[in-house]
Amino acid sequence: MLREPEREGAPLGVLRGHVARANPLVAGATTRPALAIFHGPQAYITPSWYPAKQEHGRVVPTWNYQVVHAHGTLRLIDDASWLRNTVAALTNHFERDRAHPWSIDDAPAAYIDGMCRGIVGIELRIERLEGQRKASQHKPDAERAAIQRGLIEERGLDEATARCLSGMEESDERH
Repeated sequence: MLREPEREGAPLGVLRGHVARANPLVAGATTRPALAIFHGPQAYITPSWYPAKQEHGRVVPTWNYQVVHAHGTLRLIDDASWLRNTVAALTNHFERDRAHPWSIDDAPAAYIDGMCRGIVGIELRIERLEGQRKASQHKPDAERAAIQRGLIEERGLDEATARCLSGMEESDERH
């Protein structure tokens, strides 16, 4: 999906994309309330990583995560020109950093037109955003550092994701 830039008096943003015409979402009203869920990094946190396990043993496992819910009004769009433009914009967005980006113009127009007949456009006008993050923020720095190490060494996460999921970013802000 592509996100439209914010304008004065506009919704928080607009997400545009498409779904298969056979998708159950296409049945019914062309405009309705909807929710888009965006999952961020997440991981199981073993109590074995906590220094407190050795000290007193009063530890339990948990799950750290990030998620954002975008609430708004969904509109279904069954317009060939809109669909072609949106598919082109989505393709350009994801192909732009490639040495030799693919474009819908690389395929026969009749083929792209046929593919577009199999989809329906969707547009979500975002009216409210809700986010939640659980990243061991309440834990002492030593335990968050141990979580970060465990996520890197045992789970193979990159350092930035491990910092995020261990709550170490908050630790940096406190110092």
